Parts: sequence; C-alpha cells; structure tokens
Amino acid sequence: MTGQGPDSISIDVGEVLQRSVASLYSSLVTRPTGRAVRMAIETQLQGTGSLSISLIDFSEVGIIDYSCADEVVAKLLRQQLADEVRDAFFVFRGVSGAHHPQVEGVLQRQSLAAVVEVEPDHFTLVGTFTADEQRVWDRLEHEGSVEPDAMGLIAPTGQDQRALESLLHRGLAFRSPHSGRIHALSRLVAHLM
Repeated sequence: MTGQGPDSISIDVGEVLQRSVASLYSSLVTRPTGRAVRMAIETQLQGTGSLSISLIDFSEVGIIDYSCADEVVAKLLRQQLADEVRDAFFVFRGVSGAHHPQVEGVLQRQSLAAVVEVEPDHFTLVGTFTADEQRVWDRLEHEGSVEPDAMGLIAPTGQDQRALESLLHRGLAFRSPHSGRIHALSRLVAHLM
C-alpha cells in the first residue's frame, strides 16, 4: 500500500537464511542462526517508513526450533510493541505443521499473539489471546475492513470494543491514522502473496 496505508514488504526467510549464514540448509535450528536471520530482517525493515506491514514467509524453511522461533517471531513482535517511533505490523506465512508448535509455544510463553497464514488464504491467530479478541478478530477477518461508522459489525458491545482496542494495541489489526478505517492484516498483505 502507498499513500495513506503502511509501507509493505515481503521477506522470504529461507532466502534470508541462506544469505545471512551462508548455508545450503533451509533450517532454523540454533539461536545464533535465528539471531542472524532476525537482524537481516530488521535491516530490510529499516528501509520502510514509520508505518509498515511485513509478510514474513517461512515457506522455504524446513525446520524451525524453539530458540529460532523466539529469535525471529517473538523478538520481532516484542520490538514492534515496544517501539514508540515506528508502527510495524507482521503477518507470518508458511507456518506449516512442522513449525506451528514451536511458533505457538514461544508466543504463548510470552503472552504474545500473531496473525499466521496456515493454508493459502486462510489466516488465524496464534499465541495468547482472549475469547473476545478471537471473536472480534474473526469478524474483522470476515469483513476485511470496516469504516469508523460501521464498527458495530465487528464490535457491537462494550466488551467487543475493548477486545478490538486490544487487537489494535497488540498489532493484530490496523487502524488507518487518516481515515480511521480498521483493516484485517491479511488484507493488507494480500498483494504481496
């Protein structure tokens, strides 16, 4: 997206892995390897503006262990939440059955959550979130985006409105600073796939 939306970038973790650690292997299995990949991703993200959305693609990664899931997924999310200057949003793609337990495990241990594509064009929340957040997120995912005057579609009650604010605060949904429109992250990265 350009103009009023966030800068968008697609990052192939398999390619970053091969460039950063000069390896022919497609596995993320040591903390130093995960750290090198995360640092390479952060370098790529420095080229985006103060508002960005990144599609982090694990499709070409064979194996990921817990330490690498922590280095690449959890640390990116923690840094995004802590950064007061930049708003960075992430969607993780290609998190296969072999990756899912490790990614979900590190996110749950750290009370984090992420938007993950588990099958082509099928996204879900992974990690730690409330039933209210899940319900509101599902509604937003179904709608794709909602105008400010139509928030009742996804958050009809006070409890739902609090869940929506939590999703926005946690980087699991995006509110345009210009229009106030709220977007599902999956729709913002659709053109990157």
